[in-house]
Amino acid sequence: MVAATTSHRADQLLKQLVSLFTLAASAILIWAGLTIFQKSDLSEWWLPILVTVMIAFTSDVGVAIRIRSAVISYTWSETGILLTIAFLPPEWALVCLAVGTALPKIWRRIRPDKIAFNTAKAVLTAGGALLLTTLVFGPLHGEQLTTGRQLGALVLAAVFLLVADDLMAMPVLALATRGTLRQMVFGDWPIRLLTLVIKVGVALAAAVTWRIDPPWTVIVGAVAVIVQLIYHTRMRHREERLAWQRLATVTETLNETDLTLVLHTAVLRAEPLFSADEIEVEIDAGGGRLVRGRGETVVFDGDPAGAPGAERQQVAVPLRGAGGGGEIGVLRLRFHSEVRLSEREQYTLRTFASALSTAVRNATAYQELMSVAASHAQEATHDQLTGLLNRRALLDRGARHLQAPRHDGLTAMLLVDLNHFKEVNDTLGHTAGDQVLTEVARRLDAAAHPGDIVARLGGDEFAVLLCGLSAPAVAGHRAEALLDTLHHPFTAEGMQLRVEASGGIAIAPGRGGMTELLRRADVAMYQAKRGGERIETYSRGRDTADIARLALGGDLTRAVEEEEFVVNLQPILDLGTGEVVAAEALSRWHHPVRGHLDPLRFLETVERSGLLPVFTDTVLEKSLDAVTALRQAGFDLPVAINVSPRSLLDPGFPALVAARLATHNVPADRLVLELTETLALSQLAVVDRVLHELRDAGVRLALDDFGTGYSSLSAVPRIPVQEIKIDRRFVAGMEESPEAAAVVRATVELGRSLDLLVVAEGVESAAQRKRLWELGCGAGQGHLFARSMPVDALVTALLRGSGERPGHLAPSLHDTGAVVRLSATRRGNGRAGSRLPHLRA
Repeated sequence: MVAATTSHRADQLLKQLVSLFTLAASAILIWAGLTIFQKSDLSEWWLPILVTVMIAFTSDVGVAIRIRSAVISYTWSETGILLTIAFLPPEWALVCLAVGTALPKIWRRIRPDKIAFNTAKAVLTAGGALLLTTLVFGPLHGEQLTTGRQLGALVLAAVFLLVADDLMAMPVLALATRGTLRQMVFGDWPIRLLTLVIKVGVALAAAVTWRIDPPWTVIVGAVAVIVQLIYHTRMRHREERLAWQRLATVTETLNETDLTLVLHTAVLRAEPLFSADEIEVEIDAGGGRLVRGRGETVVFDGDPAGAPGAERQQVAVPLRGAGGGGEIGVLRLRFHSEVRLSEREQYTLRTFASALSTAVRNATAYQELMSVAASHAQEATHDQLTGLLNRRALLDRGARHLQAPRHDGLTAMLLVDLNHFKEVNDTLGHTAGDQVLTEVARRLDAAAHPGDIVARLGGDEFAVLLCGLSAPAVAGHRAEALLDTLHHPFTAEGMQLRVEASGGIAIAPGRGGMTELLRRADVAMYQAKRGGERIETYSRGRDTADIARLALGGDLTRAVEEEEFVVNLQPILDLGTGEVVAAEALSRWHHPVRGHLDPLRFLETVERSGLLPVFTDTVLEKSLDAVTALRQAGFDLPVAINVSPRSLLDPGFPALVAARLATHNVPADRLVLELTETLALSQLAVVDRVLHELRDAGVRLALDDFGTGYSSLSAVPRIPVQEIKIDRRFVAGMEESPEAAAVVRATVELGRSLDLLVVAEGVESAAQRKRLWELGCGAGQGHLFARSMPVDALVTALLRGSGERPGHLAPSLHDTGAVVRLSATRRGNGRAGSRLPHLRA
């Protein structure tokens, strides 16, 4: 709207100025006409006709240069004016000037306002020059004027013409082109001055030659034509050279990675190339964007639908995708009036559009790359659900905070764990659980002090690094305030909930860094849970068990390097035939001082130490070595290993498993990964991805300790397992406890329905074996058959066999060919046993 108003005012002012000049020139021409009518005594009647023709020629021959919507012609009109006022009386000179200037423009159908302005300018400048020279030198026409005085008068007239022409033309050109008066006056003054000198020189030569010997004036005319040709060629070459230089400079400035800078540069720096009233670029990226520039100002940048009105006359060229593909936008040159671009300008426009297309594509690609990189950086350091920092980022930033020299007080760690959060997931679903976690994160982050670091460690566990504490007691007050924010009801899935939380506080130790600080806060948090307290502060005296674990933690690195971890195998048998169908790898630590340690003694320490990936890799290597040893002995048995839930949080875990399988040349289905009952972490998306990648690679998955904790019926449809392992507590209690027997029966039935292998753990007696087989359980392991043993001992046992049957470690429940009466359950559950052959070679 503002641009349209400004343009309208400029048009009005231009019309008024042209009208004023036209009226003034009309008055002078009326005077000249009356004077000719009163004293028409011109003896050389042919001279006005000749001068008129000369004026028509000199005012129409020259070099035309377009500035925005206006075309400026550098003609020989000044030469014609000087010769006219030198050869004719003033009244005849003015009339001939008016006729000679107007006729060629009428012939070429120039707009009437342009004809009026150019004619008026010629008449007014000539009249002013005549008046000035007459006052100084007397009349220019007459025999009494000497050659020297005539030359002086012509020079004075030429100077006046230069000044008067600029005073009249420059304001009109500034209004017509929407430029500034300063640009018009100083834009090309060296060229104007040089051309004026040449034109005046030709005029003076013609005037002198006419006084001395008129025929020689023809030679002066010929020289003028040659000068005009040279001048025209030089001007054209100069414009082309400058155009290419400007194009090279502008296209070079487009080499930016910021899309906004590219677009702004295009609409601002391209104006000298095309001399357009407005330049705009519209691109399709990001839902559409339009940038418009006028002169040295960006007048609009935004949604094309919201762009204000623009100049209606336009020249548009599309912006192409890579390889000349589809359109990605359009470049438009807008003009106040209709303009036709020259062939050189059209080629320049296409070249510039091509360079701009490349710059837009590169900037857009760079912008997308930076967005992806920022997204990856965000995902690497932030929890995707809550937006808080993750464990890794907490450890990194916390370590920098602890190592930085400062004097702003103590640092403490608050570990927050939500109580009974599983009930929210189980009752209302994971969507409600995610809403609760998100709200907890928001409240903790809002209540934390500036400088504190808030993170989500995983599941329903959060951490806040409290910084700048004036005393240890302040940590307790800050922790109370943070947990108070969680006391208010939550709204999840339209229901109001109250979530209680337990917190553990630990003051930053002198050594041990963030890992030890987080461990101490974890110890304090579990002490709070065990004691039924809301918040507990870490106490070294109460950390007896953790001190032992810490002592073991110091030996872990050495244990890995010295290969103190070993793997024993416990066979898994077909309960009906007694044949070994698989084996479970059980890790042991042969500690040089503490002796043989089972996983219950050291696994938690491994998980907290940061050495879990190395430990897992070690167990995986030794287990696959066992598979290879068994195959070499003629027993192609799958080997199962337990996987820590924390390993499933590593997106690179499937790649590690695949690499180890390839190294040992072991088929993927010979490896079984057992998922433990603490699989609450499987609620995380990363765990789901890891499990499906393992399953897709061919690795078998088993759900361990089924029927307890999180390994329940709700987990089976969601986790891509092929085996279910019945917890030993149900096997031990099924003879005395109807409930335990019901769980076993239901588990077997579930396995049959889903075509899953069911393995019973902890088979200690023949009665248990027989009862499990009758219920339809296909396989089992336990001390009835064998304890865990080194792989070479297992190979020896398999070769020896049972009852002269290699590969069997227990007698069959029935003789070959015997008729066996099966229970109804067993008769209806034949499919469970059909899964066993898939485990054998």
